[in-house]
Amino acid sequence: MARNGATLTEDSGLHQDRRSRGPLPGDDVAPLDEDLVEEAGDEEDGVSPRRRGSVLNSGFFQSFGSVFVSMAVHLAVLITLALLMVDQPTKEKLQTIVAEMFEEPDEEFVEVELDQQIEAVTEQAVSVVSAAPTMGALGTASAAAASMQVDQSVAERAEVSDVAITGLNVLAPPSERIIEEVPEGFLGDPRAIVDDYDEAMDRITQEILNNLQKSNVLLVWCFDQSNSMKDDQREIRDRIYRVYEELGLVNAANSDALTTAVVSYGQGYILHTKPPTNEVNKIKFAIEQVPVDESGLENMCTAVGRAITDHRSYCMRTQRRMMLVLVTDESGEHEDNAAYVEAAIEAAKAARCKIYTLGREAVFGYPYAFMRWRHPQTNHIHWLRINRGPETAFVEQLQTNGFRRRHDAFPSGFGPYEQCRMARETGGIYFMLPSLESNLVRGEKRRYELDIMRPYRVDLRSRAECFFDRDKSKLQTTLWDIIYTLDPYNPQAAKYIELRVEFSPEYPTFVKQVDHELKKLPLYLTALAAASDTVEKLLYEREQETDPRWQANYDLMRAHLVAYQARVYEYGSYLQAFVQKPEVAPLTKGKAVLVHWDITTRKETMTEESKPYIERSIALYETVIQNHAGTPWAGVAQKEIKRGFGVKLVPDYHVPYKHTGTEPLMPIPKY
Repeated sequence: MARNGATLTEDSGLHQDRRSRGPLPGDDVAPLDEDLVEEAGDEEDGVSPRRRGSVLNSGFFQSFGSVFVSMAVHLAVLITLALLMVDQPTKEKLQTIVAEMFEEPDEEFVEVELDQQIEAVTEQAVSVVSAAPTMGALGTASAAAASMQVDQSVAERAEVSDVAITGLNVLAPPSERIIEEVPEGFLGDPRAIVDDYDEAMDRITQEILNNLQKSNVLLVWCFDQSNSMKDDQREIRDRIYRVYEELGLVNAANSDALTTAVVSYGQGYILHTKPPTNEVNKIKFAIEQVPVDESGLENMCTAVGRAITDHRSYCMRTQRRMMLVLVTDESGEHEDNAAYVEAAIEAAKAARCKIYTLGREAVFGYPYAFMRWRHPQTNHIHWLRINRGPETAFVEQLQTNGFRRRHDAFPSGFGPYEQCRMARETGGIYFMLPSLESNLVRGEKRRYELDIMRPYRVDLRSRAECFFDRDKSKLQTTLWDIIYTLDPYNPQAAKYIELRVEFSPEYPTFVKQVDHELKKLPLYLTALAAASDTVEKLLYEREQETDPRWQANYDLMRAHLVAYQARVYEYGSYLQAFVQKPEVAPLTKGKAVLVHWDITTRKETMTEESKPYIERSIALYETVIQNHAGTPWAGVAQKEIKRGFGVKLVPDYHVPYKHTGTEPLMPIPKY
């Protein structure tokens, strides 16, 4: 689609720019639906179809499916339990294997420089397709689309009433496994919802006062060094004097009753106060010295354990109780969490240290969120990935949105697993600030009632215990296998289930891109159908499941797998039709240049074949809304219905940036 000599080629940096920055609210184009599917794929090689089957252990799943994943995770957890019984060199090697369970996705989406050189387009022209394509150009695309089918058996399945919903008894006693886990002594509060730092600091002040009634206290502040935390640190710094004043420790003879230490962490660890001090100005100065770690890494559990260990002898020598307040807006590096969360808890228990966290709500069933950042020189919008979950020991939700890996920030109602577990096990408190952050991409402001969420509470036992109990359940194990088989962060799976959602404005390139995507669809649809069939066969296990959380997990996944088949089929049908009859868009709008055609969702659909899927998935989503009202599962179901099941290409414009100054281009930060 471009003509009159104006070209926008793929190697011009535009694809890299788009992947990194996401939508551009400042562009001169009508804003897209908030459910725009972002991040384009960049694989151009053909895909060879594999042998396909109708059950989970055949075809697509046999190639890199549940058997391999289940075996690998079984091994990983067995290794975790063995860590206390092996020598140090072996232990380090095994911890590396365990960490691979939480392998980070590649940095392609967030790390690629957005501000590559963009050639200015000087001609005002009409773009995308100036003339009807020839049949020759459509040959391969049509052939690929011809083999795209949906499983017709969905129309013959029973009505939604075949889902047996177990009643949610809030007063029902916890399961035997939870009773066995409860340790002796006082358990902390893993879910204290507060509106802001003022409310949280008031509660912490009361906790300090309670401890001061028993002995002198050392308060350790542990700050995350990420760039996104600077405002939070300033707010807490400004509150320090008020805390001491409310405790009556300013200019008082007993001011030594409370001393304070300040540490911070990122990729490394810094002790800012040596020794601890009771002077407010020194405390505030120490907080001001917390740097920004440009690596973007947050080794949280290592830092917590070290901070406690560093100050244990001081507390013993001065006969003080220790309190540690962790201040962060992220969940920490997954590898560090998996390897060291239990060690941090044991260190805290040994030192009789309670851990309090001022943190954020975890993303529902997803490890990441994306922060919106505007480049001060180019004004381009970047999406920077942060760790913000999950709320559970292992993810319990699909990591794909049907087209690609998720990029939502749907709230879970709970804090990140490690932070909540540390607070609970040490008798501390996890203070959750659920308010919507203005720069969080696709965040929602949802505050779930405590009574509603109580039956859906997170299992905060150790990962090993959660795994072994879950492994006894056919329903839980099968759902987890499907999640990891359809995991877009798995490079093998990504070749088939990561669909392109942005397309070149150059027609020949556009046709090649469409052809490549259409070749994927038969295999992807077969995989979704196989997973859906497997879930349907678990209805008896669903009826026997006593955990409301896993009941909801099953119900939502069941709806997703049907809905995604409809959307994928509509995706292929729409692209084929667009190739045959392209739409037209201006090449420029003011100073903005057309750089991509982006896929977005809509209510309008194109095919009759997808209608049975759409009707059934809506019915299944409505069942989720009805039976899990007021929960994240119901919220996601509502949003999925609102998204619609059709797709559409919309033009995406971008104002080119040419660096003409003497200052170097500022690098994109890592949060």
